[in-house]
Amino acid sequence: MEESRFFELDAKLETLRGRRQAEDPRIIDAFHEKIDIGWIYHDNALEGVVLSYNEIRDALDRKIISDVSLVNLYEEIRNHKAAIDFVKEEAAKQALIKKKAGLVTLELIKQIHEILTPEDKSKGNPYRKDNPLHRAYYHEIATPDKIPLRMRKLCEWLDEEEVEQQHPMIRAAGLHYRLMSIYPWTKNSGKVGRLLMNLSLLRDGYPPAIVHSIERQRYYDALRLENHQLAGLLLESLTTYTGTANRFFDELDELRRSNKEAM
Repeated sequence: MEESRFFELDAKLETLRGRRQAEDPRIIDAFHEKIDIGWIYHDNALEGVVLSYNEIRDALDRKIISDVSLVNLYEEIRNHKAAIDFVKEEAAKQALIKKKAGLVTLELIKQIHEILTPEDKSKGNPYRKDNPLHRAYYHEIATPDKIPLRMRKLCEWLDEEEVEQQHPMIRAAGLHYRLMSIYPWTKNSGKVGRLLMNLSLLRDGYPPAIVHSIERQRYYDALRLENHQLAGLLLESLTTYTGTANRFFDELDELRRSNKEAM
């Protein structure tokens, strides 16, 4: 993939950052809230779970659940939002540290999984012990006996000088690709992989790359192919984010002009 496409997006994101900095923080918070709801929706859709806006909104607002069958679903939505918030906070902390080596540890990766899957925390958050036959992903994954070593190697790979010098989008895609080739847990490995990918992007000053549900098959196919396929999906996701954000701010500007003319 031509790196010029990444740098073109970098320029657009820099312009967008300028627009954001000039806005009221309350408006930025409202925008991020919309993004987070979309993040939860599309991330679950990639796993084959289709949520409605009302289900996500009600779960996050912690409204009283009248239908007992929704209890587990709402809890998973809340855990997902908690994991997103954790990743944002961790990325903000890591962004302040000049030396990036050693920041992504096994403990950090496990912590993300524990937030998503609290029932595994009480068991010591063990890696999977078998190869699941029925799962959403069909790419090759590590055998259970290889998982501990490959997880350690993943963290070591991130700290290699050559990897640190890669463009942030290529590095984030590589991180996700490698974690998914390990597939350490039967439940929520995909969500952990995408959260870890976005932690890497957020730390480097990028917005989250949200792979849309309509790209589900392309995403699955990318996990079976080389890393550049996944990097291309990230590029498209961030390009979509940039367009969405600019439309949001354009509509605000138009509303302000209309209000000013009406006075």
